[in-house]
Amino acid sequence: MRKSIVSPSTAAATPISDLWRDLERIARVEISSEDEMFPIENALGKKATDGWKAATTGPQLIRLHFDEPMNIKRLQLHFVDKTAERSQEFAVFAGPGTELKEIVRQQWSFSPNGSTEEIEDYTVDLKGVTTVELRIDPDRSHDPKLSKEYASLQSLKLA
Repeated sequence: MRKSIVSPSTAAATPISDLWRDLERIARVEISSEDEMFPIENALGKKATDGWKAATTGPQLIRLHFDEPMNIKRLQLHFVDKTAERSQEFAVFAGPGTELKEIVRQQWSFSPNGSTEEIEDYTVDLKGVTTVELRIDPDRSHDPKLSKEYASLQSLKLA
């Protein structure tokens, strides 16, 4: 048998937390609503928090505008709901300026006695992105006008 001992590469040794972009520093955010107890900064920072929550029920929008075009290789979304039985759908759009294209669309069913967390981690190859938009419909099983559920986001991370 032939063998050799190698040291880990620098890339493999870099903790993933060091690869996440500092969204608070490099982007301006637009949101459709915000509960003052759960501001958007909670979901975009690098520290663990209680996340963001909408102030109104029904579909919500979070839009990031980057100061400079950037390449995105990884996208991670983390949602938590330990109280409501509901089906949620989210979609992520990205691109230069207002020319956004859909990157991913996902549905998830939350249940207080079962699925209370959704973590989606996507490998992407997006170049020259100036805008990322997240649309959340927290209550897919109802007419948006009759929705009783509040959208929330534990964290959004980009690398």
